[in-house]
Parts: sequence; structure tokens; C-alpha cells
Amino acid sequence: MTTENTPLRGRVCLVAGATRGAGRAIAVQLGTAGATVYVTGRTTRDRISEVGRSTETIEETAELVTAAGGEGIAVPTDHLEPDQVRALVERIDRDHGRLDVLVNDVWGGEHLLVATFGRKTWDIDLADGLRMLELGVRTHLVTAHAALPLLARHPGGLVVEVTDGTTAYNGTHYRENLFYDLAKNAPIRIAFGLARELADAGGTAVSVSPGWLRSEQMLAHFGVTEENWRDATEQLPDFAVSESPVYVGRAVAALAADPERARWNGRSLDSGQLAREYGFTDADGSRPDSWGFMAAKEADPDTRPEDYR
Repeated sequence: MTTENTPLRGRVCLVAGATRGAGRAIAVQLGTAGATVYVTGRTTRDRISEVGRSTETIEETAELVTAAGGEGIAVPTDHLEPDQVRALVERIDRDHGRLDVLVNDVWGGEHLLVATFGRKTWDIDLADGLRMLELGVRTHLVTAHAALPLLARHPGGLVVEVTDGTTAYNGTHYRENLFYDLAKNAPIRIAFGLARELADAGGTAVSVSPGWLRSEQMLAHFGVTEENWRDATEQLPDFAVSESPVYVGRAVAALAADPERARWNGRSLDSGQLAREYGFTDADGSRPDSWGFMAAKEADPDTRPEDYR
């Protein structure tokens, strides 16, 4: 393969939270571009996390990265445990002496959100609410604290904070659960702050949100698979604007391969926006724009989701 097809050959990436969904897809697309990708998570072939499934492991993600053309390396890591994260970074340093891309995609709070969505803050079990903040905010801070000294060692490093929502959307919409709202706005501010802190080292930090992601949980909710997901539009026509995890994976890979990515420093970005900028598509050749659709529908309820694919 040519360097044009593998622009990330020789680059070292860490995708924190790569067991499934967006994290797995991002890791695989970085591998497709030729990168060495360390993938982490808590579900392995020997141990299933509190929300994990035996069919989704970090070892499988690493194998998919390698099959795509990169080098996948699975390292079991609980990103709430600073010692484990430091050990992970020390291993990357020993192996390669550099870290070029950090993707902070740790979450794992879906089960807590489903049980508490739409409820008043005082009606939510406090332990559940705080657990969401641990999983969605503390993990990101622990990981950044340990990994950024290595990333900043060489100019041009990239930090991608993966979240749900953009500044434009979250700034005017409440996410129907205070703990979730905080957990998904925090990565936007983390990227905003790190953009300032990494600037002197020639680094770039951004937040990236997928649109309406066809995650495993979302597909299960509608009782469909990725192969027949369009059947769900009979239940909810707006689901036609949804996107596969491949889409945000390609978005992050395009950012990582862009030598001029510093122009995005500190910005809140989304997969549809980056698809228009870089020219990639979703796995089915479409180019969905979920956030654009939602904004348009608020202005005109008759807006068709098909017009935003």
C-alpha cells in the first residue's frame, strides 16, 4: 500500500475505550490508515466489565485493527485507575518512545442513562449520577493527565475528546439528565482547555461527536441489526438520518491525517461536518448530517431526514 493510502504509517495512537461502538470503529479506521493503535477497555476474553458483552472485547478490536492494515495492540485498562493508565503510557513509551494521537472515548454509562433518562436530578440515585460523571469525566482526566506528557514530547500531537453533542447543540439544549448533560459537555471543555495547553508544544485538541449513532445498544432498542437498520424507520422515520460507527471512525482518521488540523484547535466538531470537509462517506456511501437535520427540523417540523443523508 502507498503512503497515500496509509498516511498514518509510523504514527502511534491510543484509543481509550475501544471495546465496541465508536471507539472500536475509530481504532479500526486509524489502522486502515496504517497506524499502530493501542486499544483499551475493561472487557477482555477473560473478563467482562459491568456493561460488557463477551462478543465485544479489546482483543477482537486489536485484531480488526491489524486486519485493516495497521497494528492493533490490546491492553486491558480501567481508566478510573491512575496506576493502570500510567502503566499503559509507560508501555507505549518503552515500545515506541512517542504518542501521536490520543482518542479519549471512555464512557460505559449507557445502562445508567437508560434507567434515569428524563428524571429530575433529585429523583436519581446519587450513586448512579456520580458514577456517570466518573465514567464520562474522571476517566478522561485521568487518561489525559497520564498520556499528555508523552504526546507533547513531539510536535504535532492530536487529542480527540469523543462526546455526544456539539457546542452549537448542547449550548441551547438540555440533555434531559443533569449528570449526563455534564458528562457529555465536559469533554468539549476539556478539548477547549487542552487546545490552549498544547499549543506551545504544537499540539491540537478537539472534541468530536458522532450524530445519531447506530451503536449496538441503539440497534437493540429498535430490534434491528446493522444489515436491516432501515426497518427501524417504520417505527421512527427520523432514524433515516442515523449513521454507522464507521462514519465517526473515518472522521477521526481524516483529522489525524490532516497536516493542517491545527486550524480546528479547540473546536467542537461532528462527523457530518468533517465528512463535508474531508470528502469521506459512511460505510454505505451516504453522508448523513444528524445535527444539521435536528437544527433544521426545529425551524421546520416538515424537514425530511432523507434530505440530510
